[in-house]
Amino acid sequence: MTDSSEAHSGIGRVQGALRLPSSDPLAGEAAETQAPSLQVQAVTSSAARHLPLLLVTGFAVAALVALSLPLRLPLGAFYWDVAVYLDAFHRIGLGQAPAIDFFAPVGPLSYYLGALLQHAFPDAQPMLVVNWAVLPLVLPLALIILYQRDASRHGLALLVPFLIFAALPVNLSIFYPAPGLDGFGNYNRQTALLLYWLVATLLFVEPSKTRTLLVAAFMLALFLLKITGAVVGAVIVGYACLVGRLRLADACAAAAACILALLVIDWPTGLVRAYLEDVLTLLSLNEDTLLPRLLTVASAKFGVVLPASALVALLLWTGLREGEGSPAERIRRILAGSAGWLAVTLFALTLFETQNTGSLEFIALWPVLLLVLQQWRLRSDQLKPVVVAVTLAVALPSLMLCIERGARALAGMAGDVVALPAPELGPLARVSVKRGLAERAAAMVDFYPAHAQAFRALSDQGLEPSAILAAEIDYQATWLLEVRQGLLALRDWEVREQRRLNGIFTLDFVDPFNALLDRDAPRFVPIGITPGRSLPEATESTLASLAETDAILAPKCPLTPARIALAKHYAASLADRRRIELSPCWDMYLKVR
Repeated sequence: MTDSSEAHSGIGRVQGALRLPSSDPLAGEAAETQAPSLQVQAVTSSAARHLPLLLVTGFAVAALVALSLPLRLPLGAFYWDVAVYLDAFHRIGLGQAPAIDFFAPVGPLSYYLGALLQHAFPDAQPMLVVNWAVLPLVLPLALIILYQRDASRHGLALLVPFLIFAALPVNLSIFYPAPGLDGFGNYNRQTALLLYWLVATLLFVEPSKTRTLLVAAFMLALFLLKITGAVVGAVIVGYACLVGRLRLADACAAAAACILALLVIDWPTGLVRAYLEDVLTLLSLNEDTLLPRLLTVASAKFGVVLPASALVALLLWTGLREGEGSPAERIRRILAGSAGWLAVTLFALTLFETQNTGSLEFIALWPVLLLVLQQWRLRSDQLKPVVVAVTLAVALPSLMLCIERGARALAGMAGDVVALPAPELGPLARVSVKRGLAERAAAMVDFYPAHAQAFRALSDQGLEPSAILAAEIDYQATWLLEVRQGLLALRDWEVREQRRLNGIFTLDFVDPFNALLDRDAPRFVPIGITPGRSLPEATESTLASLAETDAILAPKCPLTPARIALAKHYAASLADRRRIELSPCWDMYLKVR
């Protein structure tokens, strides 16, 4: 081929790319005119392609800065759940392993990831450490997803909502009217974030080895984080196989990779077997029937369940009345389309929420809703405005509630708030409280012991001092002051008696003292103890470990049914000890030398 023919061939290819007829006399001029435009589009496309990386990098840098600073955050409902994690981090630092050395309500993954994060940032506010514990795992996986061909078209639509949901310890359920960041629902939030990207992977990543590995990674993380999350993930992955979105061979390969990884973890440690034994124990302790729990979820999240159900019905109706083929073929198309995915994902997430309501409920619907909008974007159906409106009615309220709750909590820090006077507790007490609630908390620390008999009488009838006691921000402040009183009393007692306690066990939901005093925590005792839900029978190993522990503490500010139940549960460990009134809010059962 001559140079001239090569040139003409190249011009032909350019003309074909620009869809300009070669006979058009303006073709050359048009090509020259459009060339800069194409260059701009290429630059814009390149910038857009790298925007997810820039956003994730910016988010990660902001998180690292926040973890590096001694931030004080607004106290919120169930803040003491954070101290459960601090107890776990401390035990891991002592060489203990979740499920093997202590009974835990969930899997080991977030405890180990959080322990690493706390080790790297020991002065960080613990709410941030716990909330972001899984992000070092999730963010790289999310970037891999966003750089796949199909998913990259929806990069910002997937990433921006995720970053908003992951930014702050904020739940979509409100348990107390005053603004604050949520101390509870941590492992549910983490599970919700993993499910979000699992659904996105199945919907927007083309079949490949990368997708298979992503599914395996998310399922493994879900299993090690919370077993119910893995069950829900299995339902969604199974549906993807059923409708042909995921090949059976790929699903089997992902399952094999998960099992292999679990075997590698379990072989030298026994961690997976111990975890499964704890799961079975939890199932035996939680025997509520499924129907009441489903009704609870449906009522608590009515604002999502109702419009989502309406959207499923609308998509089903439009799918059945449109399209060619037999009814069976239409049904197959519906199952493989957005209607089927929305119905199954809604059911799976509802099933997950029956196990522990209150976190980032139903955010994993977001990728499915994006699929709905994608499929209806170019349609001219007269129902298009209705479908779009109902889709937005499912998606936007959760997103706006998350933004509103986070903004309200942070904005409240500029009001009449005070720091909680408990510097001895370190980062755990680095919280701010509205002045009125702080004053009430300080008053209640004196009020509870002065009226101990009244609260004992309530507890004897199975009644809490308040129906939502642990959700009340002022009570969480009271609890922190109660812990401070116990910590100072323990230090004073050790100085006075010239005896260093070798370890402590607290007859309460959370046991913060070993972490605060850097003492050995007893083995084979649970963390995050809730009688009737996460309190297994005391084994011989548990009783033997407690027998070697110098101090068992009983809190009294106030006496509650749960605290009294724990004292009864571990009564055998208290029998041969000397009871000492350590402070107005604490009794110590001391091991006799």
